[in-house]
Amino acid sequence: MDTESKKDNVIKEKSFSFAIEIVELFKYLSETKKEFVMSRQLLKSGTSIGANVREAEFAQSKLDFINKMSISLKEANETDYWLELLFKTNFIDEMTFKEYKIKSSEILKLLVSIVKSSKG
Repeated sequence: MDTESKKDNVIKEKSFSFAIEIVELFKYLSETKKEFVMSRQLLKSGTSIGANVREAEFAQSKLDFINKMSISLKEANETDYWLELLFKTNFIDEMTFKEYKIKSSEILKLLVSIVKSSKG
């Protein structure tokens, strides 16, 4: 298995795991904090990362693969935005924010690496 395939596998696992955690955070925000707008946006972008990674797995071409991974990258960046906004508006505490931020940053770095090396 080459390095690129290993990265693809890692991103697949990490993005799926992250999606599960985002779903849990969404449940907490909507049920406990009664926050529905930002949490819904977070749910959409946070679960879309892995969905696009999965779509890339069966891409029709290298260009299609790069496109799907680039969409995942955009969704990961958007997820970071919603996490930061939820933190700055006191819907999530600092510990929760940092926990999610570490994971989203890892995913972002992997996606940047995959997209760059796929283009190169």
